Amino acid sequence: MSGDQSLPGEGPVPEKADEAAFWETPDIYGAYPRLTEDQTARLAQHGQRRNMAPGDVLIREGERCETFFVVLSGTVAVVEDYGTSEEHVLRVHGPGRFIGELGLLYGQVAFYTAVAREPGEVLVVSLDQLRHLVSQDSSIGDTVLRACLCRRALLVGQGAGFRIIGSRYSPDTRRLREFAVRNRLPHRWIDLETDKEAEELLRRFGVGPAETPLVIWRDTTLLRNPSNAELARLIGLPSLPAGNRHGDVLIVGSGPAGLAAAVYAASEGLSTTVVEAMATGGQAGTSSRIENLLGFPSGVSGAELTERAVLQADKFGARISLPLEATGLHPKDDDHYVVTFADGSEIAARAVVLAMGARYRRLQVPGIERLEGTSVHYSATVYEAQQCRTDPVAVVGGGNSAGQAVLFLAGYAPKVHLLVRGAGLEANMSRYLVDQVERHPRVEVMLHTEVTEVIGEEVLEELDVVDNRTGEHRRLAVRSLFVFTGADPHTEWLVGIALDSRGFVLTGPEAQEACASPEVWHGRGRSCMALEASLPGVFAVGDVRSGSVKRVASAAGEGAMAIHFVHRHLGHSAVPGTTGTSAVAGHSDASPRIRHKESAWLA
Repeated sequence: MSGDQSLPGEGPVPEKADEAAFWETPDIYGAYPRLTEDQTARLAQHGQRRNMAPGDVLIREGERCETFFVVLSGTVAVVEDYGTSEEHVLRVHGPGRFIGELGLLYGQVAFYTAVAREPGEVLVVSLDQLRHLVSQDSSIGDTVLRACLCRRALLVGQGAGFRIIGSRYSPDTRRLREFAVRNRLPHRWIDLETDKEAEELLRRFGVGPAETPLVIWRDTTLLRNPSNAELARLIGLPSLPAGNRHGDVLIVGSGPAGLAAAVYAASEGLSTTVVEAMATGGQAGTSSRIENLLGFPSGVSGAELTERAVLQADKFGARISLPLEATGLHPKDDDHYVVTFADGSEIAARAVVLAMGARYRRLQVPGIERLEGTSVHYSATVYEAQQCRTDPVAVVGGGNSAGQAVLFLAGYAPKVHLLVRGAGLEANMSRYLVDQVERHPRVEVMLHTEVTEVIGEEVLEELDVVDNRTGEHRRLAVRSLFVFTGADPHTEWLVGIALDSRGFVLTGPEAQEACASPEVWHGRGRSCMALEASLPGVFAVGDVRSGSVKRVASAAGEGAMAIHFVHRHLGHSAVPGTTGTSAVAGHSDASPRIRHKESAWLA
């Protein structure tokens, strides 16, 4: 690996792995912190010391991460393509540093190999003990989690991990790339049309262009046009265990509302399952920085907020599975609901929380479809931003998501054009964002402006935009377009649930009024509760709910509130073996069935 391939701020990387023995990667963005003596001592109470010799493999690429290593003496190299002709060093860590990134906390497979380069000693901590410490010890937890998030971002930006080979014009290539990006999976896309490496790889594996897209992992595993679920299994994303598919609460969607519901439900002893069609975090997970969330005065990225919430839900025993796309919801005779999924599976639960959020609207203009996923994006993450270092970009939208994207991209691109069809930013954007956007020297706000055409064959070259007051057209030379133009709910699968005119789920009195069978409430001796949909025991929270406030804090609050109403609903449900004290109409705040907490995180 030549020196000009190193990450910004790292300095030159040695040509060969064995030349890295006495070189240590400088800390970048807090990705490679050195643990204090006190932190190491606390970790040592839960681990064991182990000697290491040069060449000892601590973590192997493609295998599940099961152990946390702290370097006590000597050095450890983090290597990609270990043992092959393409082997190269990504990082080198010395005493006081730990080995691992985000996959370590979830038991995913490793995207690299960690190998000892000098004789020394490491501290070995089990994954269960690490998770317990991360959740209970704020000093260790903040240090490890922040570093793991930064390391994952750097791996994504470097193009480490698996490779996707496919055409930029292929819908399946775009699908795989979107799934990888949204789940923050390190990978590299090799364009079938323009990348010379694509032809060599196809020849090596004996595969024709018609069989693409392909996913190649470690040059030993090849998947032909895999489904999102197949890719998830390859990487080790969480899935539901086989066996009993019944529980107290099923939460559909894992944005802030769904994750908050999962944390409160599981922490209060309810058997809780979360299913997600695409990626944890929802739209919030793609936000570069959220600055108006209570408790985060310096802001927090959507990715960090998501990972913290996922860890918290998992700590209390909530089960999270993805990708599982819900296709139907049906009541059962025994006061349960059954949710069916696209893969043919189903889950039964006594209460269902709908937290699917909403999906960004596609921009419908000539020329845009062929560039979606390559030059046209519907999120602004590190992955996309890494491609915008030298060329101007444009952002379409006037809400908070657009404002956050603009400020994030302005840290990479030399120029960011914000295209807003309205007369100002104040109508839909928070004041603090308006001030920052208008003051930023690399941002140009263009009001009364709409995109009429996207121009470019293989990559975006220009946008044709029009002033909607005068009709005057002009061309903008940009290389990437980011679209944040509102969102539509994903509710077409909800048969029998009352929706408003835009497809959002009605709740409370409006839902009861629109209910096809009003007598269902009379039979229960109560009215429809505030977040309850038109089916008793089905609740809607966050962006999918009609009339919701489209903010992270309110979504999380609704998720937590929904569990209070779930308890009240379960108090009405007749459960064999329960006493009558839990079934007092409308007044039970305790679930009639409390399960034992199963998480290994809980002492």
